[in-house]
Amino acid sequence: MALSPSELKKSIRRECLARRDALPIDARIEMSLAMAEHGADIVFEPGSVVSGFWPIRSEADIRPLLFAMRERGARLCLPVVLDRETIVFRDLVRGAQMVDTGFGTAGPGEEAEILDPALMLVPLSAFDSNGNRIGYGAGHYDRAIARLRSMGRAPELVGVAFSCQEVDAVPAEPHDVPLGAILTETGLRRFDRHG
Repeated sequence: MALSPSELKKSIRRECLARRDALPIDARIEMSLAMAEHGADIVFEPGSVVSGFWPIRSEADIRPLLFAMRERGARLCLPVVLDRETIVFRDLVRGAQMVDTGFGTAGPGEEAEILDPALMLVPLSAFDSNGNRIGYGAGHYDRAIARLRSMGRAPELVGVAFSCQEVDAVPAEPHDVPLGAILTETGLRRFDRHG
């Protein structure tokens, strides 16, 4: 019997996260620094709100990239899990106290302003050459993107992953939001959304 798209995603997620977890820590550090260099190819207007994330588990550490983007004029924010269904993005200012913000990550506390990002750096478990992605299974980013779109916003979506997380095909479902680009340690790759 064939696996459902949901079951297939779980299997791919497990496989790709195991590959990512197997990367030696020093290799992950070097690859994260390479991502920061390639991140210079991400174009945005000074003053644009850019959402990033603090790394959890074996994720790429994009803090060097975020700080470089701040130097280029980005206004940074980080995701905060409000409940099982919702994430918002809180303003990340210099010297902000970082608190537990859910899902094992850290971010600015309740006093920080909630922002709507124009550019989102999206963590993920797996991706394919068409810009389809598999998140961590909770659907937080899909819902956050849908909420922003319902407000008339169209954030640019850049997935962030190591190249070992690429798979031949992601079983995309109607609620899945494809990426505009993917940033790995090998560079920034854009996906054609008009063809």
